[in-house]
Amino acid sequence: MTAQSVYTLINPQNGNLAFKLFTFDNNCAFDHLQRNNYYSLIWMQRGSGKVRVDFSTYDFEEDTLFAFAPYQPFMFTATSPQRGVAIQFHPDFYCIHMHQKEVACNGVLFNNIYQPPFTFIDPPSATTFNMLLENMRTEVQNPALAQYELLVSYLKIFLITASRLKAEQHPQPVNVDAGQKEPFILQTLKDTIERDFRTRHAPSDYAEALNISPKALAKITKTHFNKTLTELISERIIIEAKRELYLTNKAVKEIAYALGYDDEHYFSRFFKTNADVSPQMYRETVGFGKMDLLTQ
Repeated sequence: MTAQSVYTLINPQNGNLAFKLFTFDNNCAFDHLQRNNYYSLIWMQRGSGKVRVDFSTYDFEEDTLFAFAPYQPFMFTATSPQRGVAIQFHPDFYCIHMHQKEVACNGVLFNNIYQPPFTFIDPPSATTFNMLLENMRTEVQNPALAQYELLVSYLKIFLITASRLKAEQHPQPVNVDAGQKEPFILQTLKDTIERDFRTRHAPSDYAEALNISPKALAKITKTHFNKTLTELISERIIIEAKRELYLTNKAVKEIAYALGYDDEHYFSRFFKTNADVSPQMYRETVGFGKMDLLTQ
């Protein structure tokens, strides 16, 4: 990797990474487990292999865009030479939670527990992405007036384009026919998790709610989501906990109670098991953590 292939901005307030854009042309860029405190967009332009994400493993081919949230574990294993480009940005640089109405990528590109964390890139989208990447490379080297605003604008267009593309590739079911048993159960399960994850933490609760045996529901869930029901529920709880830690100054105990945990210490262990960091460390490295920052 040459020096010219890496473009980095550092947050002057804390010395941490704010924004980074780089190319890679070998298989060692992400061949070990990654747990970063920033967002990662990785466009695998050439190469194939497997990607391990959270609890699941997926096959991938070239021209695939991956999106990983802070502290989401991932690792690539190549079966052919890889080449691509990566964008990494800290939530302090651009927070998808705070700007959900602008880009609508949260729950589509990032934090989508029901779909694989990648999108296939078609030629028109590739042209758009390459143009945006070139604009970013130019701007990151130009510390002039409104550099941050321009970089964020390019990043937003990139995120919106990718979100639209993924939404097209994974359309939400509309008016699922109750006669189609498995699609109906899957959609009902998703709706039930979204409604009840704060109060129902056990897979048996959802089997009972859907009037299906736990074993049958477990098989359907693993087949269609490549995850166990326990993993789906845990991921949804962690996503909400991270949002609260990032966007609010609520005490961990208060967040735990709102998510159905009476024991703050049990919740903290649960969070660390699934996020690899404690709630407080997550807040300090990713979230605001200070009330005065919430008012900016």
